[in-house]
Amino acid sequence: MPIVSVGSDLTRIDRMADLLERRGDAAKARLFTENEQAYCEARKTRVTNYAGRFAVKEAVMKVLGTGWAHGVRWVDIETLRERGRAPYVVLHGRTAEIARERGIDRIHVSITHDAGIAMAFAVAERD
Repeated sequence: MPIVSVGSDLTRIDRMADLLERRGDAAKARLFTENEQAYCEARKTRVTNYAGRFAVKEAVMKVLGTGWAHGVRWVDIETLRERGRAPYVVLHGRTAEIARERGIDRIHVSITHDAGIAMAFAVAERD
């Protein structure tokens, strides 16, 4: 399965904390799906988890080569995780269409955080 593209992003956890403090639910609704919000809110390190998911969104935008343009919305890039499994990405709306147009069948992600920074790495593959 050939690799189509890769992307990575770093997000400062303190900046995410500041954003969530200033903008609260409005920021959460704009940036994160209901599933992502439920996951993060259930964690002791909720802000760290929000920062990690935000980094995934940025890394996926780099994989797609779009940035915030071409109809890509934050909530159309959803990071999910089942207990005992690695996180994975589900694309929705125009973002999913762009991935198909670019021959992307799958996007693998990895999230880590340390020293006040959340980092995500994304690898896009085609069959």
